[in-house]
Amino acid sequence: MRIKSKWLVILLAMGLVLAACSPGGESEETTTTGGETTDTTEGPTETTEPTDTTGAGADIATDIGVDLEAGTITIGLLSDLSGQFSSLVQLIVAAHEIYWEDVNANGGINGLEVDVVALDTEYLSDVHVQRYEELKDEVVAFGHSTGSPQTVAIIPQLEADGILAIPLTWYSGWTDPTYNNNLMHHGAPYCIESMNVISYISEQLGEEATTLAIASVPGDYGLDSMEGAKLAADALGLEIVYDGSGQILPGDEAAFTAVAQGIVGADPDIVYMTSSPLQWGPIFGQALAAGFTTAHWSGAGPSYNPAFIAPDSAIRDAVAAMTTWGSYYSFWSDDSPGVTEAKDLLMASGRVDRPVSAYLEGFVEARMMHGVLEAAYAAGDMTQAGVLAAGKSLESVSFDGIAPDETYVGTPDEQLQRATNMWRVDLAGLDDGTHAGEVAVEPGYVSDAAAAFEFSEACYQLEG
Repeated sequence: MRIKSKWLVILLAMGLVLAACSPGGESEETTTTGGETTDTTEGPTETTEPTDTTGAGADIATDIGVDLEAGTITIGLLSDLSGQFSSLVQLIVAAHEIYWEDVNANGGINGLEVDVVALDTEYLSDVHVQRYEELKDEVVAFGHSTGSPQTVAIIPQLEADGILAIPLTWYSGWTDPTYNNNLMHHGAPYCIESMNVISYISEQLGEEATTLAIASVPGDYGLDSMEGAKLAADALGLEIVYDGSGQILPGDEAAFTAVAQGIVGADPDIVYMTSSPLQWGPIFGQALAAGFTTAHWSGAGPSYNPAFIAPDSAIRDAVAAMTTWGSYYSFWSDDSPGVTEAKDLLMASGRVDRPVSAYLEGFVEARMMHGVLEAAYAAGDMTQAGVLAAGKSLESVSFDGIAPDETYVGTPDEQLQRATNMWRVDLAGLDDGTHAGEVAVEPGYVSDAAAAFEFSEACYQLEG
């Protein structure tokens, strides 16, 4: 069925996942134009040759997704709105819409309003490909693509069609030219993040930390993270006493129990576990129930859910006391210019009723696309190929404190983002409504292991 995205109730902080329906060949779609949200039912538009126009936007070449006569630019979002990361992605999509509503209200992109069309990919690769095919003849670029396997699945089409996409995933391959010809990376990739987080925790624990347990889901998300964890252990002299890389199988309760028992039996000082919150929370809870309370825990950013520290959460106090995390973007508690502006827009929208830092990722992605569209307009080429070329030539994208700045020129090693924002839970600030329970303890942290790492290809190489 089709839904209006403004109907999406923001429930992440309460740990609820919105159930969405998308039977048969239909898809969930939202379109935002100039602050209004409407259902759209038109099929893909017909591809045309690039054309030059006169008047507003004179001498701007266009083909698909930019209508100078109508004064619109259309970008697509391939978004998990009902799968295992939907509670996070719903917020990010809402942030995209709020961001572009504000841009449109203030003149758009040189007078052109930006329309956002979001389709539900259900976190399934085949559905992701299907939604891509539905949108590729309507949009000038994809401002969001949820998931590494899902994004990998559309890379051949992106390359064949000459279209740009921004992945919502921090796989290190996005900085590897093998994969990234049509993609724009952002944030420290999973393998660098794990180097930074484990190094930071080890520094804080000092001589008390000598052993490490690691576990993850299979695939590039989990195994890219595990490669970094192993590199960190080697650099720090930590003994890996339990290796559950790839052993957390989504939906397999027996696998959760086996991983929890393996961690408890190994009795590590540090646990680094990369999964979705649907697996991280239960495994952590089982370890607690077994009386294992001596280790310090963490995992890749998408492993965390604010529901862990909701007032009714059984693991609330333990998460606050026993975890330290890294983030690719900043926090609601931050007062940088970019975060302050984002919070003001979010709260003024009437669609946000509580602080949740995950909204900021939507602003990161939208600001990236904003810079791309402005560069393409300045170059006089807003064709799909022109927008791709503009994105891949940006020397610097600044987020004014929302996230570390990025570059898309130079060698892969030069482009690689190495900074992670380290944070811990602050229940007092959450309970009094000051912020989302996340407070930075060291912004922009770069470990010695990450700084010394020479990057030329993805830490974890995808098969095939």
